[in-house]
Amino acid sequence: MEEVILVDEQDREIGTCEKLRAHQDGGRLHRAFSIFLFDSEGRMWLQQRAAGKYHFPDLWTNACCSHPRPGEPVAAAVKRRLREELGCETALEPAFDFVYRASDPASGLTEHEFDHVWIGTLDAEPDPDPEEVQALERQTREELLADLEARPGRYTPWFRIAVGQLEARGLLSR
Repeated sequence: MEEVILVDEQDREIGTCEKLRAHQDGGRLHRAFSIFLFDSEGRMWLQQRAAGKYHFPDLWTNACCSHPRPGEPVAAAVKRRLREELGCETALEPAFDFVYRASDPASGLTEHEFDHVWIGTLDAEPDPDPEEVQALERQTREELLADLEARPGRYTPWFRIAVGQLEARGLLSR
């Protein structure tokens, strides 16, 4: 049984909870991370979530996102999950944090996360786990912003929030 770390609004640990249960009944605030990768030309790596994901399947989002395990530092979790999900490694650095809540009408599940955003550069072609990722693509800042405006429903809610924050911080073009 996979567990997530429950936190308060300041990211202080207050307990653990089974992962699926943390996403039920309006969601319980838990620690998460989102990894944004750019190639050396400044294009952002995007992944399409696998069709079998229990919430927000088939939507496009950042390169990798997940949850640290109880007792696992976020820095260790981002490296572990990048290897597991995309089959690659690269240097990552923390960028910012944000809290959000988003409901998935199709599954009835809710994400309520204290999300730690990490960024890095990746030029090598990832080798994604097909249980997690059904497709990959890269977009320039301009392509991404135009598509987010034209087709916001193509993307996960946390991705749309994080992209706005990356843009506001001048981190969307690297």
